[in-house]
Amino acid sequence: MSVRTERVAELLQRELSGIFQKELPRNGALATIVGVKISPDLSMAHVYLSVLGSKEMGESLLAHIRKENKFFRKELSLKIRNQFRRMPELEFHLDDLGARAARLDALIREANKPTETPDK
Repeated sequence: MSVRTERVAELLQRELSGIFQKELPRNGALATIVGVKISPDLSMAHVYLSVLGSKEMGESLLAHIRKENKFFRKELSLKIRNQFRRMPELEFHLDDLGARAARLDALIREANKPTETPDK
């Protein structure tokens, strides 16, 4: 990524985090933006969310966020309208890095367990 796209991604992450903090319903799940990847032409932003709570709560919250995509894009454009000619499209994804890391950690621990060999 170029310096410009990195700066734009950081700006989008910071501003969307503030919007989420104010606007998302408090239904037991907490959404955190863990990263934003933006296309080189700044037309598409992939927003990666980590959700604390059950998997069902996470899926429900993601569905709500996707349904309200236009609202979040509008709120974002009101905050950073002077910095873009055209506001990027937002696409939201669940980031399951924590679950993958835990699974990988368990596999490594299993592989490192000493094997029991029968004594002769």
